[in-house]
Amino acid sequence: MKIFKTMTTAAITLTALFALSACDGEAENAGEEVDDAMSKVEEKAKDAGNAIEDLCEDAKEGVNAKDTDC
Repeated sequence: MKIFKTMTTAAITLTALFALSACDGEAENAGEEVDDAMSKVEEKAKDAGNAIEDLCEDAKEGVNAKDTDC
């Protein structure tokens, strides 16, 4: 699932990059804003994934599970 999110984010970013690579002026600025927004989304998705994994590991530790990896 994590790989799918990363690949989807990369595909969207590359599509925006190629579509706007030859633009000047306002379109170029819009493309840069899209790239910045995608970077922020990717960072937030990683943070959320890490938080979920931490919660899962804490829950497994709480019930004394042998395998605490999630």
